[in-house]
Amino acid sequence: MPLVEHRIGIDVGGSGIKGAIVDREKGELVSERLRIETPQPADVPSVARTVAEVVDGLDFPGPIGAGFPSVIRDGVALSANNIHHDWIGTDVAKTFSEATGRKCTIVNDADAAGLAEARFGAARDVPRKALVLTFGTGIGSALMFKGELVPNFELGQIEFEGVRPAEQEFSAKARKKRNLSWDDWGKETARYLEYVQEVLNPDLIIFGGGVVKEWEQYHHLLPSTLRIVPAQLLNNAGIVGASLVADGALS
Repeated sequence: MPLVEHRIGIDVGGSGIKGAIVDREKGELVSERLRIETPQPADVPSVARTVAEVVDGLDFPGPIGAGFPSVIRDGVALSANNIHHDWIGTDVAKTFSEATGRKCTIVNDADAAGLAEARFGAARDVPRKALVLTFGTGIGSALMFKGELVPNFELGQIEFEGVRPAEQEFSAKARKKRNLSWDDWGKETARYLEYVQEVLNPDLIIFGGGVVKEWEQYHHLLPSTLRIVPAQLLNNAGIVGASLVADGALS
């Protein structure tokens, strides 16, 4: 069954909640991207109200899809690494549906980016394993195998060089907190990528999240032996991917 052409996609992040109307046949935003700061603390009622505010601001009917920074199973949050711990065990799909008055389907935020890159972007023609890494408040990861999503693949939570979770040292937020230059961050991230490559051996690693805007600042420091490219959908991949699940199917 073909996709309904336009749906709202929401990307819930640790620092901002973003949304737009998406043309799901082309993988393009057809409205302005609306962004509101993630409330602090990012507890259940506050985030739900902010998501509803974004949806209301877009003023477009129909069900919505949302990427959420948690392991997600059947719409329920099973972790809360970069959001309030009250979310653990919460039915996010039901919470957002009640807040917005719309049917809402939830997917892990990095998985949303992976779905978008697999359908419209850099992972589209990868024959076997493509790994999308999103560097923002934390490190999100999405593994695509032959174009299909392997959900809830949490590489930001692994231990690396004695640090667990690894995102505490290697995320975009950690770069700012540690006052690292792009050169220093690129060199440190290169070691993390070599470890990931050794464990998973993806055919392609795709860089996403906020850091992709600064690709020219650090890409020359990443391992030349690995195939690494920036996300083609840039920082909109999460919104586009979320829109793809708006009708309730991970595809």
